[in-house]
Amino acid sequence: MKPLDQLRADTAARERAGLRRMLRPRDPGHDGLLDLASNDYLGLSRDPRLVEAAVRATREWGTGSTGSRLVTGTTLLHAELEERLAAFTLAPRALVFSSGYLANLAAVATLGRGGLVVSDAGNHASLVDACRLARARVVVTPHGDVAAVERALRERSEERAIVVTDSVFSVDGDLAPLPGLHAAAVRHGALLVVDEAHALGVVGEHGRGAVHEAGLAGNPTIVRTVTLSKSLGAQGGAVLGGPDVIDTLIDTGRSFIFDTGLAPACAGAALAAVEILEQDADLPEQARARARELAALARELGLESAEPAAAVVPVVLGAPQAALAAAALCAEHGVRVGCFRPPSVPQGRSCLRLTARANLGCDDLAVIGRALAAVAGTKVTA
Repeated sequence: MKPLDQLRADTAARERAGLRRMLRPRDPGHDGLLDLASNDYLGLSRDPRLVEAAVRATREWGTGSTGSRLVTGTTLLHAELEERLAAFTLAPRALVFSSGYLANLAAVATLGRGGLVVSDAGNHASLVDACRLARARVVVTPHGDVAAVERALRERSEERAIVVTDSVFSVDGDLAPLPGLHAAAVRHGALLVVDEAHALGVVGEHGRGAVHEAGLAGNPTIVRTVTLSKSLGAQGGAVLGGPDVIDTLIDTGRSFIFDTGLAPACAGAALAAVEILEQDADLPEQARARARELAALARELGLESAEPAAAVVPVVLGAPQAALAAAALCAEHGVRVGCFRPPSVPQGRSCLRLTARANLGCDDLAVIGRALAAVAGTKVTA
């Protein structure tokens, strides 16, 4: 079979299985649909304060950072953002990347290199890819299983080890057992790497994240990664950790060394978002409250949904075709939702992912309720 014939055959097989992905360009108003698919948990991406900060940064610094962070891509704006992120999250230091994905690649692939990496089965794809790049022995433990993590650490032969987990998991929306994982890591001389992408801005006091909420912020044996593109309404990522960790990433982190620095507009917008969170303690709780209301709506209609730890609300439907049909039905009723299928979720767990926003109102919830009622009423099946 010719190479392109094989690609076409593979695409046709994904189509039959309900696993085709399609790009669907939207207009600035989300095509008139109520947005429950984005990660804009606090509704800040269109906030005038962030827009103006991005414009100011662009006027002062230009449209791009012009180079890698170690050449010309580190501006005074980047340094200010790192200082503010570290202070806000009570971390010793911060290192900004052009995406959260690259921050995860750097943290896990660099700190885990040549040792043991213990990774939760529910971790985000960026963490999975980072494990593969670490050239380490990787043990994937059952979701949230502290005993399995402890066993993997205890039985290892490698000198170095790291434990890797999301804090809030990106599809199920549940919270990792951070105190137990940290205690296990400390007992066995390992670092704990926590991806706070879905917790920053939503969980804890002022949205400082799940690690802070667990009383572990600033601990030298914990490394956090964050994204600036979700609750902060901008783009980019960062690693939060002690001086030894940050120095190591600057010296040897390939996705830091060889990538162009974060665009000034994004750095400016992220700085404005951090300032908003410092001043407004209510925003994170508003997002969490809307998430609880969405989950309650789904359960009242007989749909499967768990109590959310942050802003992510899954509605499990089973087969990929069922999730696709339900997402289309929601759009017909005026609501854009996420549609997650394998490999993003395990087989049999395809779902709608609803993402709550702090600025959802009563009228919005009524529209969402009607859309979910339509999904429940049709009993969508494969």
